[in-house]
Amino acid sequence: MKILYFAWLRERIGLAEEEIDLPAEVTTVGALADYLAGRGPAYARAFAARQTIKAAVDQRFVPPETPLAGAAEIAFFPPFTGG
Repeated sequence: MKILYFAWLRERIGLAEEEIDLPAEVTTVGALADYLAGRGPAYARAFAARQTIKAAVDQRFVPPETPLAGAAEIAFFPPFTGG
């Protein structure tokens, strides 16, 4: 699965994107964020305030309980404002 990171998430992790094979137990966007946070100190820092991070599945914003089945791309964004 392709994972994209934007803004300070990208800076903290040190990657703009990566391809990963998810464990079978990672079935939702929220579970993916938890899994990523456990991948090391940089990921833990990036996902420390998970409740503020927005996610998009295949370019559609979704809540954490959204299933990952069939998704090709997940993007994580820090909070942002319009204007």
